[in-house]
Amino acid sequence: MTLTANPRTPSRISRETHAHLSELLGRRRPGYSLEAPFYTDPGVFDADMEAIFGQQWIFAASLAEVPEPGDYVTLDIGPYAIALVRTDDGGVNALHNVCRHRGARVLTEARGSTGNLVCGYHSWTYSPDGQLLHAASAPGEKIDKACFALRRAHCRVVAGLIFVCFAAEPPADFDAMSQIIEPYLAPHDLGATKVAYQQNIVEEGNWKLVMENNRECYHCDGHPELACSLFPTWGLTEATVPPHLEAVWQRNTQAQQDLEYRCERYGLPHAVIEQLDTRVAGFRISREALDGDGESFSESGRRLSKKLLGDLRDFRLGRCSLHLQPNSWFHLLGDHAITFAAIPLNAHQTLVRTTWLVADDAVEGVDYTLDELTHVWKQTNLQDQNFVEMCQRGAASPAYAQGPYMASEYQVEMFIGWYVQRMQEHLA
Repeated sequence: MTLTANPRTPSRISRETHAHLSELLGRRRPGYSLEAPFYTDPGVFDADMEAIFGQQWIFAASLAEVPEPGDYVTLDIGPYAIALVRTDDGGVNALHNVCRHRGARVLTEARGSTGNLVCGYHSWTYSPDGQLLHAASAPGEKIDKACFALRRAHCRVVAGLIFVCFAAEPPADFDAMSQIIEPYLAPHDLGATKVAYQQNIVEEGNWKLVMENNRECYHCDGHPELACSLFPTWGLTEATVPPHLEAVWQRNTQAQQDLEYRCERYGLPHAVIEQLDTRVAGFRISREALDGDGESFSESGRRLSKKLLGDLRDFRLGRCSLHLQPNSWFHLLGDHAITFAAIPLNAHQTLVRTTWLVADDAVEGVDYTLDELTHVWKQTNLQDQNFVEMCQRGAASPAYAQGPYMASEYQVEMFIGWYVQRMQEHLA
């Protein structure tokens, strides 16, 4: 049976917003932050939801969050309500969590396990793939069940990571991007991990400010816990390293050389591939050294779990880092992995979801302790929340003016450049 997919719907961007946004995009100054309405205007936010989150591939969850058949998670992404349901064959169905009767939410919990999906309003019942199985009716009243399946979103699983796209026709280059990044991710075998912990923070900031903050380390002096293992020279070049970081730069250079030697020994790809603003499925992937023991995000750089991920044979493998446009970033280490998703709620609030994954046979209290595993990034996330909220308050001030990006903030410029391209394409 053919299930109902996303229909192509008319734009809901008003003429006034369309004209205003086109003007803002047209006068955008390369190398400078965006004008205030991009961070504060509800109309611009609605356009973002249609043009970016309604059209692009979005990271939604990992397979570890739905480990068994019938397991599900639900997620609200702007105006979209989605349910991810694990299938008997190990795949994932992405279903719009909207009953085809009168629009009630079918699954009302954030996560759980189910056989069939039963709407709590009038008990319309759907199979895990969205087929309408049952709709109570009076004698003689008939309904064509084939016409009222749950609508589906496009879904892809890449190396244990689940992506969805709400567009009628998703961007075509996602599969090509996936083929590039999979060899980096596959050795960590995220499909054989479990969720150790998940943190949800609602930041009082526009989603673009969350992403901009993530795309640079110019502010990393504000992350003392992270600075123990993450070299604060990230984003710099030899020509732009300030004097007080020269010794760190030399230590980083040597650590990177040692890491690349181990990667070559184990057959792990490590080259930096950066296509953040040159393709629709913009991304950056690399394998980079960590400070100290070079194993994990801890005060000493020492491992935080005794269990290696996948078929890795060495803990000292730094971090495999992946950045994806528009809303996610990832760190995969020898002992655990961390996924991050920025989920827009409204023009001035963003849910930042961080999930720590460990080997599925790792035992809490034996192989790892939760406090130690999560300490660095819990603190870092709180610090980033403060930075984002500072920027949101500033963008709302009449005194706000665009400021220049520094050399180490080049990835912020790439993110904004990508965003502007996608918005202009959609408005056209």
